[in-house]
Amino acid sequence: MAQSLELLLIQFLMPDNDARRQAEDQIKRLAKDPQVVPALVHHLRTAKTPNVRQLAAVLLRKKITGHWAKLSPQLRQLVKQSLIESITLEHSPPVRRASANVVSVIAKYAVPSGEWPDLLPFLFQCSQSAQEEHREVALILFSSLTETIGDSFRPHFADLHSLLLKCLQDETSNRVRVAALKAVGSFLEFINDGAEVVKFREFIPSILNVSRQCLASGEEDVAIIAFEIFDELIESPAPLLGESVKSIVQFSLEVCSNQHLELSTRHQAIQIISWLAKYKSKSLKKHKLVAPILNAMCLLLVESSDGDDDDLAPDRAAAEVIDTMALNLSKQVFPPVFEFASMSCQNVNPKFREASVTALGVVSEGCLDLMKDKLQHILQIVLGALRDQEQMVRGAASFALGQFAEHLQPEIVSHYQSVLPCILNSLDDASDEVKEKSYYALAAFCENMDAEILPFLDPLMSKLLAALQSSPRKLQETCMSAIGSVAAAAEQAFIPYAERVLELMKSFMVLTNDEDLVSRARATELVGIVAMSVGRARMESILPPYIEAAIAGFVLEFSELREYTHGFFSNIAEILDDGFAQYLQHVVPLVFSSCNLDDGSAIDIDESDGDENINGFGGVSSDDEAHDEPRVRNISVRTGVLDEKAAATQALGLFALHTKSAYAPYLEETLKILVRHSSYFHEDVRLQAIIALKHVLTAAEAVFQSHPEGSAKAKEVLDTLMKIYIKTMTEDDDKEVVAQSCMSVADVVNAIGYAAIEPYLSQLVDATLVLLREESACQMVESDGDINDDDTEHDEVLMDAVSDLLPAFAKCMGPHFAPIFAKFFGPLMKYAKAVRPPQDRTMVVACLAEVAQNMGAPIAGYVDTVMPLVLKELASSDATNRRNAAFCIGELCKNGGEAALKFYGDILRGLSPLFGESEPDDAVRDNAAGAVARMIMVHPEAIPLNQVLPVFLKVLPLKEDHEESIAVYACVCNLVLSSNPQILSLVPDVVKLFAQVVLSPAETDEVKVLVGRAFSHLMFVYGQQMQPILTALPPAHANALSSFAP
Repeated sequence: MAQSLELLLIQFLMPDNDARRQAEDQIKRLAKDPQVVPALVHHLRTAKTPNVRQLAAVLLRKKITGHWAKLSPQLRQLVKQSLIESITLEHSPPVRRASANVVSVIAKYAVPSGEWPDLLPFLFQCSQSAQEEHREVALILFSSLTETIGDSFRPHFADLHSLLLKCLQDETSNRVRVAALKAVGSFLEFINDGAEVVKFREFIPSILNVSRQCLASGEEDVAIIAFEIFDELIESPAPLLGESVKSIVQFSLEVCSNQHLELSTRHQAIQIISWLAKYKSKSLKKHKLVAPILNAMCLLLVESSDGDDDDLAPDRAAAEVIDTMALNLSKQVFPPVFEFASMSCQNVNPKFREASVTALGVVSEGCLDLMKDKLQHILQIVLGALRDQEQMVRGAASFALGQFAEHLQPEIVSHYQSVLPCILNSLDDASDEVKEKSYYALAAFCENMDAEILPFLDPLMSKLLAALQSSPRKLQETCMSAIGSVAAAAEQAFIPYAERVLELMKSFMVLTNDEDLVSRARATELVGIVAMSVGRARMESILPPYIEAAIAGFVLEFSELREYTHGFFSNIAEILDDGFAQYLQHVVPLVFSSCNLDDGSAIDIDESDGDENINGFGGVSSDDEAHDEPRVRNISVRTGVLDEKAAATQALGLFALHTKSAYAPYLEETLKILVRHSSYFHEDVRLQAIIALKHVLTAAEAVFQSHPEGSAKAKEVLDTLMKIYIKTMTEDDDKEVVAQSCMSVADVVNAIGYAAIEPYLSQLVDATLVLLREESACQMVESDGDINDDDTEHDEVLMDAVSDLLPAFAKCMGPHFAPIFAKFFGPLMKYAKAVRPPQDRTMVVACLAEVAQNMGAPIAGYVDTVMPLVLKELASSDATNRRNAAFCIGELCKNGGEAALKFYGDILRGLSPLFGESEPDDAVRDNAAGAVARMIMVHPEAIPLNQVLPVFLKVLPLKEDHEESIAVYACVCNLVLSSNPQILSLVPDVVKLFAQVVLSPAETDEVKVLVGRAFSHLMFVYGQQMQPILTALPPAHANALSSFAP
């Protein structure tokens, strides 16, 4: 075999393609025989040309795994010895590296079984050789061996540490330093315990030195290895950075600010800053690195891009870093960004003016609370930029306005009188790019408007309809988004425009050319939004052709169109409700097909170590490490498919919710899909699955209602849901998904009651405790050094949802919730500490109020601890805190018994300012009235009614929070019905109040009947004496009172 194989190897390297193909076929046939191994080893050591020796090594690496077990011990020893000789004696670097790759493959099997005890000693010896080549190839082997036998190095960590540090500092060979750099990266995953972590930090100065040397000599591709190592350091669960974060940031800022370097190199440096901001934000704050990073990023925003590669453009990457920092360090980020924007908005250089509004736009999501306080000043900057003479500045301003409209709600809408006219003007901009961004801003702004939009409806729709018929496709698409937002805001007021819009959409919904399918998708979405605005009565009869067009779009194989079509069907299901059942047979299979697409991740498998050409064997030089198994080189998300899956998952839930029992044929398959999607790799799909599961439970209860085994089958569905929800609460790493699980659990508990959830109660309590203690997977924070940071951000999305669980449990269990609440109380009160943000205390007080309301008497045991906190919150500068505190005090007094009585004086003093002119918020005043009402109801003797009642009645009727109606008006009515002398002295005021209540459309019949009964009592007691009082009332008031009096 050896002789024929040598000829075939030579033939394979010939330039003649036919000869190569023939050689390849024969080599493949020979390679099935185990004897190919010694033959290849022979040629590896004896072939005259390096190319043939390298090709022999490459083939050996590919075939050794399958044949190793079949070789005799003598042959195995020969192979190992020959490889060692090749590494130490071979003159050709590519052949040495190819031989090292074979060693890595064999080591996977031979080292763990004890067959190659002298390999590691050989490598340590080789790495200290006087010959540069030996040191380099030993380090390359150390790197590749970590992939196969990494655990075998653990006992040698100290020696390896010293060796790698020495090689990183090798002054005689750049190749050795580079190989050491790669080896350090390979060993990262094996660094776990404290001592190893501390030792590893010693590498970082040397890594930085090697990288700087490589950059200076033009070897940027090698320097990038340092960034790959830093990437691993940042994502590692071990606290590997420590104080080194300062030098890493300094180096990264040097690189990303150096305009002489390649864009890809600079981008890697910016990415490191971005990862630090995301995963190690507290380290950046602790080491005072936020300001220097922001200074550098803001200057990068000003840098001009040549447009060749937008994905690598420094200004774009810098904007992403600022966005990430704002999300994680809002208090530290906003002041310098605001200062930069304020100074740069008047700069003569238009790039500075553009950067000023771009920076404000990108921080608006993370810094929303801080920006709301300076919104007037910020809008002056951005609206001024919207009128700038430079297109780039106007475009950035439109983008910023869209971001504000999306994130600074509801405050931004209150500025509609200044913002909307500016956006309207921008719709006529000479630049299509500015127009497009203005449509985006308009869409985002109108999305959260209600009646405020009505004065602008005509001019808006006039411009939008004209643009829709005359603009290029790209502008038509953003125009349709804007019309959708206007329709959603205007609701029934949109009816005059609906027919024209719907007629125009017909032509878009039949487009079939690839370049037109985005427009078709937008049109499909818009029809669904218009349908939601104008309602079932006007839409049901004209829907069929639109539904047919939407279904027909599925054959066009365009993911975005399918995504928007699922959203369209979701909207139609919502307006038709049970009337959507007729479409289920046509639509549900399409939704299933989207849900069952492949999982949306594209994984490129690299089976090559760089030694083979595209034909599979060709001999080329390579520095890559060997891998005998496929290696995942890149994971990318096909966002189109991902968004389609999320929309389809949402649609299934809404179909089930609205068609209920008619959904029976699809229930089982839907549940299987949702179970699968609840553990999907991307959080968007998981989120929709968690929401949809709750809707499927609603449908299942309707489906199984009349089924002979209905109770058991509904229980199976509930069991599936609760297991997923409980697991998600503690194990999912996305806060929004976990929050939705908590909200879904609360909804299910409220809907089905204690008996149904009792089997899961213990696990639910445990999961809730994990979340309250901030120990769930989604709450895991960085652990880099001794960061002790009391300046905790309020986790609004998650913790508000967690705190909703306690009232839900209390509501379904009543007083029996007491022993469970005892477990929750301590962890909950941690959020009320002074160092916590005000929103945390808002959450705690609101939660305590609802627990007190629903648990009842057992809350008395907590009054002494809770009341001082709640009294303090009555004086909060935040209206929501004052409102919650007033409500909580009322519930504590109502259910707290004697324990609350001793606080009555302090309570009345604390509530008093909320009844005065200085209180600007009607809802706060309503809740203060509710608190006083509850106090009077339980302990009237403890209240100085002669002083309290005039003030109390003066703030009535309730203006905003009508959930307080029963408590407030029941209190007044009870005082009347019991002929309390203090209330009887105020009969004219009481009658006037009763008249206002019975005329109010906001009050329920229950409240009005109660008031009518009290009014009848007054008529009975006072008879004709009431006549002057009634005569003084407007006739409508007097008549309304008479109609409700029994």
